[in-house]
Amino acid sequence: MAERIEQRLEDRVPELEQLERVGLFTHKEIRAVLRKASALEYKIQRRALRKEDFINYIQYEINLLELIKKRRARIGYPFKKDEIEHSILHRVHSLFNRATGKWKDDVQLWLSHVAYCQQWNAKHQLSKVFSTMLAIHSNKPALWIMAAKWEMETRLSSESARHLFLRALRFHPECPKLYQEYFRMELMHAEKQRKERKEFEQAKIDLGEFKYSEEILNGEMARIVYREAAQKIKGVEFQLAVLSIAKLFDFTQDLQKEILESLQTNYAEDPLTWDYLARRELELGSLQPPEHTTKQKKVSEVAQREERCCAVFDEAVAAVPTEDMWKCYITFCLERYNRKTNSEELKQKRLERTLSVFNKAHESNLLPEALYKQWVQLLLQSRLSGKAVEVAEAATRRFSLSVETWQVRLQVLIQLQREDVTQCFEEAIKHLESKGTLPLWTLWVEWSEGTNSKEDTEALYQKSLHATAPAESVTMKEMYLDWTYRNGGYKKVKKVFTSLCENRPFSLNFFRKMIQIEKEQDSCKMLNLREYYERALREFGSTDTDLWLDYIKEELNHPRGKPENCGSIHWRAMKMLQGDLVEDFVSKYTLLQTGHL
Repeated sequence: MAERIEQRLEDRVPELEQLERVGLFTHKEIRAVLRKASALEYKIQRRALRKEDFINYIQYEINLLELIKKRRARIGYPFKKDEIEHSILHRVHSLFNRATGKWKDDVQLWLSHVAYCQQWNAKHQLSKVFSTMLAIHSNKPALWIMAAKWEMETRLSSESARHLFLRALRFHPECPKLYQEYFRMELMHAEKQRKERKEFEQAKIDLGEFKYSEEILNGEMARIVYREAAQKIKGVEFQLAVLSIAKLFDFTQDLQKEILESLQTNYAEDPLTWDYLARRELELGSLQPPEHTTKQKKVSEVAQREERCCAVFDEAVAAVPTEDMWKCYITFCLERYNRKTNSEELKQKRLERTLSVFNKAHESNLLPEALYKQWVQLLLQSRLSGKAVEVAEAATRRFSLSVETWQVRLQVLIQLQREDVTQCFEEAIKHLESKGTLPLWTLWVEWSEGTNSKEDTEALYQKSLHATAPAESVTMKEMYLDWTYRNGGYKKVKKVFTSLCENRPFSLNFFRKMIQIEKEQDSCKMLNLREYYERALREFGSTDTDLWLDYIKEELNHPRGKPENCGSIHWRAMKMLQGDLVEDFVSKYTLLQTGHL
């Protein structure tokens, strides 16, 4: 092994001599490079190889290349690159090849090699890397796309890119993304050829017998790709993706028409088809040149376009009366309403249209639950509070088992300071099961804290503890403890804490809150702190190392603490903690003893 390492270091000597001779590095720096290279070589020649060692070596060589590049720029010396950089580049490729050969499944390592080749313009080497990588990771479409894109955009070889896409489709015959990118590549190839022909014609160059194929120039290859894909990949999303790609090229009108016809024929029942057809009306430009259009005419034109969109949506909800279709319609209306405009008339028209569509969807019983909240918010913004209350009530009638819907209704009543808030809370709790009602109880007690008397709020807290599911009652206990301390003081909170401790479950925060309350008192009693820590440890002593450490710190730092108790606490912790937590506790306890925690 040592002989091999010595040989590798000797191979470096010519490049290092050149670096010193031309003044890029000093003799001292050359010796430092040799020492570092020697250490790195020993690490990658060990029997038990580690990936990190290869990565560190590669990174060191790349940093060296960057430094050489900066030194060259500083002293203005562009010569001897073959003798210096070439050997370093070759060495990095060798390291990458060894690493990817050892850890073939590490895609990130392959991508790092690809990025390195691209950075240093190693096209020949990159071609080999892609070839090897795709042979191993043929199950990853994104890598095929990356390789084809490089062939098309960097090497300007549409033939190689096409070959890669066809190979990829043999492995992934139903991958939408592959077909989309293949479709895009064929259109890019057609556009490139159109530009070439135009330049030749402008330069009046005679091409002899060579002729550009009209079919390729018109995107016929892309049409073949689309038709092949349409047979294998079903779904309107793919059709829309392909159509959006085709629209990027100005010679694809016939192709766009074919895709659109396919959409309308095969996916007429899909809401996304109608959504696209409606939004397409916005893209239809004005016949009048922009410079001759006044602001009023622009507003009028936008309003007309939106009316055309809504006409298509109206047709859509009649043809496909589903929640998803109404959702598309309402989303469009909300998008237009939220767009900025200086025209109050247009803004008012958008608001009226949006509210009208919400109402129609509700009357059809096809308004999705999530959109009721947006409807209510829009009504409140528009100062239509009476209608907002009606809508919220209607939503809870339709979705009577939804906690979120009841929450929206209650928030509206609280915001408007209505008198029937308590009645609505009681109605909500009656409709819903105990599990999942925590958001309503927290909302109720928070409202009660600011509105009702202390007695009523306390009664509500106690009621919530019995009404919520055990796991959710934990949060209510924390809130009850906090509220009692704020409104009843220390003695009251102690009584409440003792009564709450009679019923499990508890949270760690519940005990920590009580410990914090005790520590805030002028006469903080260590006896009480011990009680709270002991209660907490009975519940969480097997799963929380910090609780044990805090208990030990308390005994060490409190004026009435007993440092002699720390040994027994440590022994108990070692017995109670589970698994890896013991090791974690030991390391933290050591830090505590040395004053680093």
